Amino acid sequence: MPVESPEHFNIAAHFLDAPAASHPERLAIIGEPRQVTYGQMAALTNRVGNALRAQGVSRGDRVLIVLPDSAEFIAAFFGAAKIGAVAVPVNPFARATDYIHYIENCKPHSAIVHSETLQEFLPASSARTQMPMVIVGQEKLEMHGLSFAKWSEWTAAAREHLAAENTSARDSAFMLYTSGSGGTPKAAVHRHGHMLATSRGFAPNVLGLRADDLTFSVSKLFFAYGLGNGMYFPLSVGARTLLNPERVKVERIIEMVARHRPTVFFAVPTLYAAILREGERPGCGLDFSSVRMCVSAGETLPAEIFNRWKRQFDLEILDGIGSTEMLHMFISSRPGECKPGSCGFPVPGYDVKIVDDAAESLADGETGNLWVRGASAFSEYWRIPELTARTKRGDWVVTGDKFFRDSNGYYHYCGRADDMLKVAGMWVSPVEVENALLGHPLIAEAAVVGATDERGLSYSVAHVVLRGNAQGSEKLAAEICEHVKARLVSYKVPREVRFCGELPKTVTGKIQRFKLRGT
Repeated sequence: MPVESPEHFNIAAHFLDAPAASHPERLAIIGEPRQVTYGQMAALTNRVGNALRAQGVSRGDRVLIVLPDSAEFIAAFFGAAKIGAVAVPVNPFARATDYIHYIENCKPHSAIVHSETLQEFLPASSARTQMPMVIVGQEKLEMHGLSFAKWSEWTAAAREHLAAENTSARDSAFMLYTSGSGGTPKAAVHRHGHMLATSRGFAPNVLGLRADDLTFSVSKLFFAYGLGNGMYFPLSVGARTLLNPERVKVERIIEMVARHRPTVFFAVPTLYAAILREGERPGCGLDFSSVRMCVSAGETLPAEIFNRWKRQFDLEILDGIGSTEMLHMFISSRPGECKPGSCGFPVPGYDVKIVDDAAESLADGETGNLWVRGASAFSEYWRIPELTARTKRGDWVVTGDKFFRDSNGYYHYCGRADDMLKVAGMWVSPVEVENALLGHPLIAEAAVVGATDERGLSYSVAHVVLRGNAQGSEKLAAEICEHVKARLVSYKVPREVRFCGELPKTVTGKIQRFKLRGT
């Protein structure tokens, strides 16, 4: 059923003020690095909102947030939204060129930046010299000639009480940049009502989140997937969240799971594979006994990883697909109904269809273009009206993904439309070939892309990362091709195997295949 949005709605009032009023002493964040209650979180958010207003931030202004996962991130995000401004969280581990793009593109009124990001951020800030900056983290900073406020002083000077701006569910609340798996990141604009839709769709109907849950998302808060997992999903049910402000390192993730014992764990296929590899080391100490549910998104979850994880931990991984444009998951597996290699079924509140290039619906088993509609669909790409028009067809959003549905109603991801290959006149899904490659005992990671020979004919190339100390060779490349040939029809077998130390990925773990095409 569609989610009914109230006429007057503000995400800060809904996700923070309401739970803080009913259980102010309950923990909202258990770490890292410190515990924060719902009452403390709401109070800090109010101080941020009042401090932003004192800087001259008004309704509709953008506030750039360059912070690691932390209480400060949550307060900055909701503080901006509470006064009717637009929160724009971006990667705190990015480079100066990325920050130049973000600043020039969204033209923020103010920026809240972590001190450890300043080396990369400051050169970019010259693109908007009048922008007030607030620095979080190291307090003893000498920045000659630059005007900035220190977070602790800035928030301490602001009042702790703040009434939410009288926004509607249709007013813009935040902008999220796509991860750049297909090129330059673009900003999807989301409204106040969109978080309500996903927190009443995926969170209760698939996850069954409860107040006694502790969520841990490896994916960071500045991405759509992590924003739900680690922030507003747990807040929506009065649960707790575990935050990791550091860069993702598999050893650190394993240690945090063992120490804090989360009940719901969110990651991407790359991370699940890395945990399994780490578990092969003697004395690694993998302990997922506290986890009742594992969730994966970002890229399709290979059946090989799903099966190995279930054998290791007796836990299914719920694979699903969402997008920055739809805010969170719109197709997902269900507990007890997982089918390895499938994304499952549409999430309640969403409609999906698979169509050909003429927008005509396709029969089960036929691969086509995935379209989706639901109450969390983005309103526009910021300042790219022509792309918005191509992506939104009435209520439908053209995802750019290739899918098919099997006879039992399960949806299967075949790859991005731009990544699909046509070999000998036949469509080849890189995902299908990659799954076959991952079944080889020496292959840790794989990515398949297209190439063209001197005759202008297309063929596929497999880029593979080997396990442990294994070394690439012509003999091993031939063995790998034979391995794939035993599992797939001949035109799907890569003509060439290239060995590499690592695959190019976004910070969310998505493989950037477009970077491999030119190698």
